[in-house]
Amino acid sequence: MLRWLWLSVAVVVTDQVTKWIAVETLLGQAPVAVIPGFFNFTLVYNTGAAFGFLREAGGWQNAFFIGVATLVSVVLVAMLRRLQSSELQSAVALALILGGAIGNIIDRIRQGYVVDFVDWYFRDWHWPAFNVADSAITVGAALLILDMFDMRVIRRGGS
Repeated sequence: MLRWLWLSVAVVVTDQVTKWIAVETLLGQAPVAVIPGFFNFTLVYNTGAAFGFLREAGGWQNAFFIGVATLVSVVLVAMLRRLQSSELQSAVALALILGGAIGNIIDRIRQGYVVDFVDWYFRDWHWPAFNVADSAITVGAALLILDMFDMRVIRRGGS
């Protein structure tokens, strides 16, 4: 199922292009309302993990997250390689997670932080800002969870 690596590459390219656009258009700007009251584009540099976890850790966390994400990426490729052709949903899920992990690794290596720019909110409550890589990881994880319960969202044609 390594043929699904194209999806990982597509996630990485989309993630990096959208982050570049976000930096170019949002740097020094106030949040841009897309759906007033619910959705903004805003530039955030996240030195931590998901939801800003460990962002105040003093710098060591960047190397730690690069190491963990690299190890996870190697494991994901090995898992993809072992899948059977009938395990389509698992292959898509792992490819999405892999692409998201690599997209964020690239940011951490190049800049020391991850660029986030999607801001969902309601009144004064904001969901932590995220990016395309984070979205791919989340969708991939959801597909894996559904797969564990034998709930198929992605099926081969005719089956």
